[in-house]
Amino acid sequence: MSVGDGEPGLRSRTFLLPGFAGLAVCAYWLPGAAPVCPPLRRVLGVRTRFDADDRALLTFDDGPHAQGTPAVLEPLREAGVRATFFLVGEQVERWPELAAEIAAAGHEVALHCHRHRCLLRLTPRQVRDDLRRAQAVIAEATGQLPRRYRPPYGIFNAAALALARARGWEPLLWSKDGRDWHRRATAKSIAAHAADGLRGGDVILLHDADHYSAPGSWRQTVAALPRILDAIEL
Repeated sequence: MSVGDGEPGLRSRTFLLPGFAGLAVCAYWLPGAAPVCPPLRRVLGVRTRFDADDRALLTFDDGPHAQGTPAVLEPLREAGVRATFFLVGEQVERWPELAAEIAAAGHEVALHCHRHRCLLRLTPRQVRDDLRRAQAVIAEATGQLPRRYRPPYGIFNAAALALARARGWEPLLWSKDGRDWHRRATAKSIAAHAADGLRGGDVILLHDADHYSAPGSWRQTVAALPRILDAIEL
């Protein structure tokens, strides 16, 4: 029997199976393109901003942090601005009192992750376990159930979005990125990225922690906050 002979259809199924597997993987990863693809964001229901007449929303990722979080909370208190903090479960476990302080100050606590990993590397079960643990840790420390969700690096996968929908978490990215995580970031560059051209309804991304970014980067964020807060008040 020559190569290719045998049961009718067997050869075609042999080649189709990898194709179906590839399509499944692509579908699982497809939401990861949402940060750079507005049409995909609309289809998936992922927001980067709110209505134009809304006030700009200031958000902080990756905390809490022993030095960075208190340093951010003080100027927010002085300006009377409420922010949204996307918390990391493993950091909340280290600093539950800081997570509680964020909530007590009237800020919104939101869900980032438990361990800060790119979701494209995780299986659906790993995603589910990570987010369930993070939600439980945040709720225990703050007394609040998160209602908004932003994954590490802003990269979703299909499992994360499905779980967010099932739990009632609003997927939220950003429209203004301070780029404060970079080692070359300065207070001037952060303020320019975050505040220049700021419009009502914009969502500003900053970080109150350096757990997963350049060491000490939060200091430049704190230094940039006065200009950013002034822009929000306009």
